[in-house]
Amino acid sequence: MTSSQDPNRVIIFDTTLRDGEQSPGASMNLEEKLRIAQVLEEMGVDVIEAGFPAASRGDFEAVQAIARTITKATVCGLARATKGDIEQVAEAIRPAARGRIHTFISTSPLHMKYKLDMSPDQVYERVIDSVRMARRFTDDVEWSCEDGSRSEHDFLCRCVEAAIAAGATTINVPDTVGYAIPDEFAAIITMLKNRVPNIDQAVISVHCHNDLGLGVANSLAAVKAGARQIECTINGLGERAGNAAMEEIVMALKTRHDNLPFFTAVTSEHIMRASRLVSATTGFVVQPNKAIVGANAFAHESGIHQDGMLKHAGTYEIMTPESVGLSTSKLVLGKHSGRHAFREKLKELSFELGENAFEDAFDRFKALADRKKEVFDEDIVALVDDQIGRAHDRIKLVSLEIECGTRASSAKLVLDVDGEERSCEQTGDGPVDSAFRCIKKLFETAARLRLYQVHAVTGGTDAQAEVTVRLEEHGRTVNGQGADTDTVVASVKAYLNALNKLLVKRQKTAPAALSA
Repeated sequence: MTSSQDPNRVIIFDTTLRDGEQSPGASMNLEEKLRIAQVLEEMGVDVIEAGFPAASRGDFEAVQAIARTITKATVCGLARATKGDIEQVAEAIRPAARGRIHTFISTSPLHMKYKLDMSPDQVYERVIDSVRMARRFTDDVEWSCEDGSRSEHDFLCRCVEAAIAAGATTINVPDTVGYAIPDEFAAIITMLKNRVPNIDQAVISVHCHNDLGLGVANSLAAVKAGARQIECTINGLGERAGNAAMEEIVMALKTRHDNLPFFTAVTSEHIMRASRLVSATTGFVVQPNKAIVGANAFAHESGIHQDGMLKHAGTYEIMTPESVGLSTSKLVLGKHSGRHAFREKLKELSFELGENAFEDAFDRFKALADRKKEVFDEDIVALVDDQIGRAHDRIKLVSLEIECGTRASSAKLVLDVDGEERSCEQTGDGPVDSAFRCIKKLFETAARLRLYQVHAVTGGTDAQAEVTVRLEEHGRTVNGQGADTDTVVASVKAYLNALNKLLVKRQKTAPAALSA
């Protein structure tokens, strides 16, 4: 994709699987990355930055697996400006129908002096060498000037011109530490367009962090100034305060087309599905008042607002819930619903299951409907995500009995570990603690509990609880998720899900410089 195809087309470059995963505690395993990549492709994302292959063997294999699976989107890997990194990316993306090497080096005085310990001339030569090396493997090369928003303009222009001359087809200008403000950042893009003689030979991209809450605003200001690629993440996931949120960018362009006459290829109706998947996978719960995807984004409690909504939705909603993948109907399915209705609902929620997986999901739905009076879309999403997330678990829950109240709590737990049933009974400080003590007795591990988080999928006393557990073992961190109408059962499922991930977790030792 080049900007010459349509002057108003904005390329969406999603880096949830690379920059988003750099959030502390947000690491994902290969299966989870594949699921998210497939959803991103279904959404119409143009470029998927699948990871940093040189970071670890696990990252390399994840990028390679995504490259084998994705057929429409461009699969990209990140590389520092070194021979080893670039060769690793080239090998990882080799199976891709469309592959991109994204290489970067810092250009700000602060970074060059204290981080790189390199002179500007040395950095300049490294820019040329790295881009030329990347071009030996692919025609699609992106070059980033890390900390570009704090770089001296003369040197920035010099490096951008050299990168394009060496073969870069995309030039990315990151606001790496979220320092810029919109008019200032837009002026950088305008300056590059006016001063770099070969700038028309590359797509200008921006990658804005959210340290001052301006990631989306800076990205949109850059587009108005001439940038035609935005690098972003689902839910704004990312290190520190995160990145520009993809859902906010897409809906801003769609909703304010009068002021921003640009468009993307993203199908916005998939936004909620992607948001929920990333949230459940990483354990990063979306705040209720988050724009576009928060629980309150389309909720109206004020009497004045409700009155206006009843008269005309446009009084207090600038976009429709349906435009981001929300259903306006409250109660959709129940215990009397059949397979056909359930299959149609899965399609509506963007789930495609094989026949065996469908039958399993249907059985779980009917069991849920027997326990829960009202079954909402959110319940079905949680149910299917929970099912997919534990498809290959080695440790499985067989049964759980809890006694609790004002006296000491106790738990009786039966687990299936590699086909062998194990059981025990433990007391503890409350039902969850009792159940977790049972797990530790039945499956000994050095893992320590770092996060235990519960939220209700829907309202009501019969709501499903969705639990996130974070475990750490020898420096490796994993998140586990579980959903059930019984909070303790959901907690056990989440803990077991995390333990199963630890069994297959590969050592990940990331290089020091992963920003861009």
